[in-house]
Amino acid sequence: MTEPWPVEVAPLPAPALLHAVPSPLGAGILPEERPFEGELRCRRVRRVTHDVVEVTLEPTGGESFAFAPGQYLTLRASIDGEPVERCYTISSPPTRPHLLTITVKRVPDGPMSDWLHDRLVVGDRLRASGPMGGFSVREHPASSYLLLSGGSGITPTLSTLRTLADLAETTDVVVVHHARTPADLIERPELEALAAAHDGVRIVWVVDQPDASWSGPTGLMSAGQLAELVPDLGGREVFCCGPAGYMGAARTAFEALGGESARWHEESFVLTEPLEVEAPAADGAAGAAYRIRLQRSGRDLECAPDETVLDAVKAAGVRLPSSCVQGMCGTCKSTLVSGEVDMNHAGGIRPREVAAGKFLPCCSTPLGDLVVDI
Repeated sequence: MTEPWPVEVAPLPAPALLHAVPSPLGAGILPEERPFEGELRCRRVRRVTHDVVEVTLEPTGGESFAFAPGQYLTLRASIDGEPVERCYTISSPPTRPHLLTITVKRVPDGPMSDWLHDRLVVGDRLRASGPMGGFSVREHPASSYLLLSGGSGITPTLSTLRTLADLAETTDVVVVHHARTPADLIERPELEALAAAHDGVRIVWVVDQPDASWSGPTGLMSAGQLAELVPDLGGREVFCCGPAGYMGAARTAFEALGGESARWHEESFVLTEPLEVEAPAADGAAGAAYRIRLQRSGRDLECAPDETVLDAVKAAGVRLPSSCVQGMCGTCKSTLVSGEVDMNHAGGIRPREVAAGKFLPCCSTPLGDLVVDI
């Protein structure tokens, strides 16, 4: 039986004491993130659960990685002769810069996840670019955190906890992870051992369908459950990652408990296997179209003021690598040679890249005629 949780809950009290904001995680030890674009070689494929594998990768050129825990890479592979691109959170910590791991849940009919599970072998090569994203505790220094996750949304938590352990940090961190069954709990032995060895880390596993041996919390995310498991929620910086339904329920619970919106951070789960999106035809009724010159291919095309550059490029039959189409993954990143765009991204591009003339066509609409290096 699933344990019933109270329906009506009172907002949690605000923390009694205000603490000085600490330095970012790894300040003075971890290097600043550094762009990587190159080839990776598979060193190991390890099964974690019945539908999750961990893939360990190394750069073929001898480079090292510099990223923040919680960031992700765009991976590219040739599968049955077709190029496939997907984004995966790095689950290893930046304290181990010569290798990286991704922890991948099988997605039904997902070409990349199926390939990683069934066909990738040691020695195989694929390309990667990154790191990308701002979903990291390094971006939001605090004295205490709550890391909420559902399913394979635990991957940013894996990188964060491994980083805390390697740096011997004593940061106050509570992890609440929801899974369908006990068998679906990802890296449970490692994280429980980590929590036992490091002061300040507490792990709470919650399952929806317990077996006879399960004695921990059960049920779906709710305000009553969250208040019970994390009574000092009000003073914590909260990071949430998982399926859309899970994140919606978690956000609703957080708000019902009086959580401050500035303390809430979430990462879209759909980046692991995004759906293919058909490019819509330009709607000339929205206003006069602008001209876009594709500098490398020598093509000219039109783009309506309310149409994204990516949609216009695809509608013209020009292939441009893309993945999330939400301004998160950075796969479509291109150079804007001239002109201006209205870009509403979600972390897939850095300010220094924008300053260097880069933009994301998937979330950019033209403000006039453009010349793009495509």
